[in-house]
Amino acid sequence: MHSMKCIIIDDEPLARSIIKEYLQAYPSIEIVAECSDGFEAAKSIQQYQPNLLFLDIQMPKINGFELLELVETKASVIFTTAFDEYALKAFEQNAIDYLLKPFSKERFHKAIEKALHNSDYNNTTSLPENLFNTTLPANRIVVKDGSKIKIIPLSQIHFLEAADDYVKIITTEGTFLKKKTMQHFEQMLPQQQFARIHRSYIVNLQFITKIELLEKENYAAILNTGQQLQVSKTGYSRLKTVLGI
Repeated sequence: MHSMKCIIIDDEPLARSIIKEYLQAYPSIEIVAECSDGFEAAKSIQQYQPNLLFLDIQMPKINGFELLELVETKASVIFTTAFDEYALKAFEQNAIDYLLKPFSKERFHKAIEKALHNSDYNNTTSLPENLFNTTLPANRIVVKDGSKIKIIPLSQIHFLEAADDYVKIITTEGTFLKKKTMQHFEQMLPQQQFARIHRSYIVNLQFITKIELLEKENYAAILNTGQQLQVSKTGYSRLKTVLGI
């Protein structure tokens, strides 16, 4: 049996040491890296291409869900978390398993057995898009900017634009790409702050200065940056509702 490469990602040293201790019973699992935050983890996942991740959810800098959004990995994921079972039901069936802290050795072994029987360690972890916006409050978007990780506060986003398999995020600091769908952002972003005004655009309402009629039933949203965004019929109705016009 070939070795299963594993990375432990948790900001608590004690939590990492417990996982290491329990893994001693599994010589076929090789710990290739230990990470105390999501930035370290993103680099290690790229470097080692692991088969298995032990992943905490609440960590400094970026959380466990944001990390999974940033990295392309086929690794199986076992969440290790202090979240209660109610919060975990959202993804219980989609990750390999979760371990609710503090977890027993017996509970740990059950999770490992699931991971070992996950065919060839090559199944992409199936996590629904809405997992990332229902479990933790969204007040930012995390993107990769070259080799760096960029955290964008929602208040700095002017608008989002569809771009094939990506979404362009236009901000005060520049434009960034995220491999997500417009539907994902429409569901994730707070409706009191952002509105889908066209199939290609989601706009931050605080940047709109006026809505202009270009021709019959053809409107444009004018931003305080001078940018002009096309508004569809549905988008215009939505804007009228949220802006009270």
